[in-house]
Amino acid sequence: MTPATDRVYWTTEDLKLLPESSHRYEIIDGHLLMTRAPHWKHQKAIGQTYSLLNTWSSASQLGETVPTPGVIFDEADNVIPDVVWISHERLAAGVDEEGHFTIAPELIVEVLSPGTQNERRDRETKLKLYAERGVQEYWILDWRIQQLEVYRRQDALLRLVSTLFATDTLASPLLPDFRCSVAEFFH
Repeated sequence: MTPATDRVYWTTEDLKLLPESSHRYEIIDGHLLMTRAPHWKHQKAIGQTYSLLNTWSSASQLGETVPTPGVIFDEADNVIPDVVWISHERLAAGVDEEGHFTIAPELIVEVLSPGTQNERRDRETKLKLYAERGVQEYWILDWRIQQLEVYRRQDALLRLVSTLFATDTLASPLLPDFRCSVAEFFH
């Protein structure tokens, strides 16, 4: 008899064997997560976030902004965040031969997809993973209510430090001189 605790343990190598698909696959703690193509407003928020961060990054020359990169921490933790910002120092030390990040970018941004399971993945599962891996700041955008949650590293954890709405202004100690209206992420 097989114990009830046995489960399929997915790895990065397993993903290479899956057929081409419009689905997006991620692995966290050996669990396979799959999402479908998101709402166009979700994609627009990703584009706006990339644009805002990339404009700042180009001016500051401190790092790179990348939309939907592969981040392969190890065989059991393989994710595709919506947008990241990574310093030149981390970038130089943390990219594999296939062009995937192997270390945590300083900033990760996820745009929420509707559904309890999707929200739990971003607010709980990925929050824990990103904290464990050394992400300095984590932003969760909700395009439906035009809200931005900011989590910052405190005592080895990512803690919620502010919840901002469209009329608020975002600034970050991680990104010197970066300031923008939260509404800009959603227009």
